[in-house]
Amino acid sequence: MASLKEVKLRIASVKSTRQITSAMKMVASAKLHKAQGRIEGMLPYQRKLNGILTDFLQTDVAFNTPYTELRSVQKVAIVVCSSNTSLCGAFNSNVVRMLEKVLEKYHSLGKENILIYPVGKKVETAVKKLGYHPQGSYQTLAEKPDYIQAYELAATLMQGFLEGQFDKVELIYHHFKSAGSQVLTEEDFLPIDLAKIAEASKENAPKEERRGYNNNYIVEPNAAELIAALLPKVLKQKIYTVVLDSNASEHAARMLAMQTATDNADDLIQELTKQYNKSRQQAITNELLDIVGGSMK
Repeated sequence: MASLKEVKLRIASVKSTRQITSAMKMVASAKLHKAQGRIEGMLPYQRKLNGILTDFLQTDVAFNTPYTELRSVQKVAIVVCSSNTSLCGAFNSNVVRMLEKVLEKYHSLGKENILIYPVGKKVETAVKKLGYHPQGSYQTLAEKPDYIQAYELAATLMQGFLEGQFDKVELIYHHFKSAGSQVLTEEDFLPIDLAKIAEASKENAPKEERRGYNNNYIVEPNAAELIAALLPKVLKQKIYTVVLDSNASEHAARMLAMQTATDNADDLIQELTKQYNKSRQQAITNELLDIVGGSMK
């Protein structure tokens, strides 16, 4: 059994660790609150944008856009989001495992035909370890999501798709549902699936806005050109949404991880305190027995 001094030192060490994890939990909670505020501020704009596009897609307007072109996949681009720092549970390791699965799916294309755009230091490091060359560094975007940088990344992906640098773009990120639920998601970015946008617009619309679509728009110069102009905005908005989702999910995962660590520290302190008290009582009992035994001689 450990000595009283050793147990006492361990209790002090665990208490010190608990203070750190508790402080990190509060910091993560504050950052999560801000991240949720950014998402809530962006959602009305996104819903309205998708709603307008969906309204026009419900009509019989004929239009052409290269962003919906389905091709035989010879080259693929993958945008994968992680955090810059650790101590957020399995957040980053889950992202890397998902990336490995996707890379296995496209293994037959060869590494030179798989372009990876890492958003976050952890996944950028993992990409290098897997033997791939990252297409740029977006660590700032992972730490502090900025719509200008997100739009620039979206523009790079859209331009590459139009020029034939790749035939498909996939996204890997955590979708933030709530503080206790973050869903690891893999989905296509390009070519764009208009049916999915329409379905998502219906599902995400508030109940009071779930009505029949009103297509009585007066459009200049015509609906086809308006749809063609809206699609790039929807695509750019999607990348910004993904980055915000990932950032909020990171803070939520870190808050939960630090809460778990704090709870474990509390349990360990309680067990060590019991052990300390038992050892102390045993030491006192032994001393009393020695005193009694000596007085009887």
